Amino acid sequence: MKPPVAAVISDLDNTLYDWVAMWGAAFTAMLRVLVKQSGIDQGVIEVEARHVHQRYGTTEFSFLIESLPSLRRKHAGQNLAEIYADAIVAYREARETSLCLFPTVLDTLRALKARGCLVVGYTDSRAFYSAYRIRKLGLDGVLDFLFSLPDHDMPGDPDAIRKQPSEACTFEKTIHRHTPEGAAKPNPQVLADIMRDVGAVRNRTVYVGDSLMKDVLMAQETGVTDVFAMYGLAQHRKEYELLRRVSHWTDADIQREKTLKATHNVHPSYTLNERFAELLDLFDFQPFAAHRVASPRRTD
Repeated sequence: MKPPVAAVISDLDNTLYDWVAMWGAAFTAMLRVLVKQSGIDQGVIEVEARHVHQRYGTTEFSFLIESLPSLRRKHAGQNLAEIYADAIVAYREARETSLCLFPTVLDTLRALKARGCLVVGYTDSRAFYSAYRIRKLGLDGVLDFLFSLPDHDMPGDPDAIRKQPSEACTFEKTIHRHTPEGAAKPNPQVLADIMRDVGAVRNRTVYVGDSLMKDVLMAQETGVTDVFAMYGLAQHRKEYELLRRVSHWTDADIQREKTLKATHNVHPSYTLNERFAELLDLFDFQPFAAHRVASPRRTD
């Protein structure tokens, strides 16, 4: 008999959609324009970008161009967003073109919902762009909950600065809550808190993710059935090399992952080899209400 499951908690980036491909296309398009228009060496911009990303804890910092020291020196006192508007447009156009769900994801999530299963998204990405992607991909209401890091600090009023209307990044149905600042995966306590928050039961919950160290290990240490989305692996791709060069990951983050790999021989309990829909063959998905546990209601 298939194990009964009433709640699915899923990673987002490279589990539901190809974040690496989207980010790689967008950042590369922006970088190409910046180098061409400024005449500044790409290696210099990449090093500066990494420092900015580390300062704000995200590789999707909204005001990267305005924060690059080489551009600030070159155009002292001028509006960098206006000078390099073409780079911003290139980033947004490439992002829009390349943002899409992996095959079978939407149909699978809808099938889970049709069976009464609770569906939760959990990501280390920041709130604004996580919510934007969920809306853009048609997952508002398909996900019952989204848990993400809060947004980074921004100069001025975010609604006045950002070009997208505020409703583009808010939900009509999905409940959006924040994980603690700095509590990056793998963090079994955060996953346990999410489960308690939504009322999920360990022996009726599965966690799906594309990282052995961040997702599978975390699920195993939390006592939740783990499912490895192997199709989402991206470390071998050229976009990932660029990501490594400009990422917000600190030396401590990198060393932490190396230590985890050296001390934990992680073997997933279940594996999705080619597509998300393989999940439907692994478990007996049941209505969540029948297995719900009482939990205090949060108001954030």
